[in-house]
Amino acid sequence: MANVKWFDQSQPQTLQGAVIFCYLNAAFGVLYFLRGAPLSAILILLGVAAYFIANERRWAYWAGVVIAGLYLALQLLAFFTFQHSFSGILNLVFAAILLALLLHPQSRSYEKIWFH
Repeated sequence: MANVKWFDQSQPQTLQGAVIFCYLNAAFGVLYFLRGAPLSAILILLGVAAYFIANERRWAYWAGVVIAGLYLALQLLAFFTFQHSFSGILNLVFAAILLALLLHPQSRSYEKIWFH
């Protein structure tokens, strides 16, 4: 357990940014869970994926991509059906940025070479 890390500075900046965004989303997910919001489980799962991405697990990278894609789809659905506000736009933009950081060519090439 000595090699376990929460954040890996040797990863490319795009992957580091994605890990930070996932942790921030997980923190908000815990707050939403305490208020009883339904999206909190997805956000908490992003935090779990971020932890294993920092520890270079290939399955966690792809789980993070799938969960971030699902989160973006739910934010799109929520924006077009419920929220036509500035906060809805911000949620949508940050969900898109997270997915873009995970799918960036630097992140993907690093995952292909170094993750196990």
